[in-house]
Amino acid sequence: MNFTETLKLALTAIWAHKLRSFLTLLGMIIAVAAFMLVISFLLGFMSYVDEKIAGVGSNAFTIQRFGFDDFKDTDTLAAAQRRNKDLTFEELEFLRERADLISLIGAKARRERAEVKRGTKKLEDIEISGFEPVIEQIDKLDIAEGRFFSDVENDNSRRVAYIGKDIANELFPRTSPIGEEIYVRGIPYRVIGVQVAKGNVFGMPQDNFVTIPLKTFETQFGALTGRRGPYFQALAVSDEKFEDAVEQARTLMRIKRGIPFGEKDNFAIITPDAISGLTNRIFGTIFVAVAIVPAIAMIVGAIVIMNIMLVAVTERTKEIGVRKSLGARQGDILKQFLYESATLAAIGGLIGLSIAYGLGAIATSVTTIPTTIPWWAAVIAIGVSALVGILAGLYPAWKAARLDPIEALRTE
Repeated sequence: MNFTETLKLALTAIWAHKLRSFLTLLGMIIAVAAFMLVISFLLGFMSYVDEKIAGVGSNAFTIQRFGFDDFKDTDTLAAAQRRNKDLTFEELEFLRERADLISLIGAKARRERAEVKRGTKKLEDIEISGFEPVIEQIDKLDIAEGRFFSDVENDNSRRVAYIGKDIANELFPRTSPIGEEIYVRGIPYRVIGVQVAKGNVFGMPQDNFVTIPLKTFETQFGALTGRRGPYFQALAVSDEKFEDAVEQARTLMRIKRGIPFGEKDNFAIITPDAISGLTNRIFGTIFVAVAIVPAIAMIVGAIVIMNIMLVAVTERTKEIGVRKSLGARQGDILKQFLYESATLAAIGGLIGLSIAYGLGAIATSVTTIPTTIPWWAAVIAIGVSALVGILAGLYPAWKAARLDPIEALRTE
């Protein structure tokens, strides 16, 4: 008996008991749907992080006081707080003068929260940031209206503001904000630019901010030390020179700070790869934990398939006896039942995959986080489903193949 005939027999047997087949597949459907949803959400989250958080550019990096590893536990953080010093503008100038593999470098201040208002309209708890003008080029800011502030405005601590789209929509619903005044903690600022809307990241709005020149920020909010301490954003001369630029910056910072050879850095350099690596570690742990549920559902599904196939063998004992008496070999009977169980499980996997795809599309439209099911994951899901079906059907198929044809024909 060839493959096509065996597959037709398997599909006929499945179709003859449609409701029973569907109920049998519920465990497999749930397992595959849950597993593929986990895969699609994790891949979507990781690409989302790469685009939204680590997406300032593949050749950009940050120099700051603390790194990710400094927050492992309270003791590590306490040691880092004693060891790591605030970054200084002398160090920034030192890097600017000597780092020939860095094309641009600028400083930012840690954010403050403040009330922003225009007339009687007040916005509470708005994120206020202080940037050097060069940050516009490093962060590749998309400007919807107006412009970013200039070096002259920063050097002279001018009260000018670059605002997010949400601020513009709230305070200037019917007019352009360019040239108009807003008040930050009661101090007037002239709006000179509005950023293109960025939407939300993990549900957090990205357009609810006011950015002012760094020196203006220092004048209004106080010295740039401690929690307001500056950090540096740098851009390598090219993607090819990125790693060299990072190492050059690390070497120059160690020289400037007089750190002896072999001693740990008392600062941190954060790269897009470091952010992606942290994300992968976090999501990898989540994946292992969440994948247990689909795995249990798949085991339950396999047990149900095995049980139904045993019932099918009992119901079709006489049919098996007839086929054997007509010349069917043990291998033919074995293949028939294995194909049936594998086809049954593969259909369950296909239905589960379709459900996961539909739920992922709905989640993407609601949350704006892209969910994706790559082709290789879909192929693996169907393949694993079929394999589980084969394993679940082995014992029933072996039992059917071993039946004595005479005894089988006597069965009522």
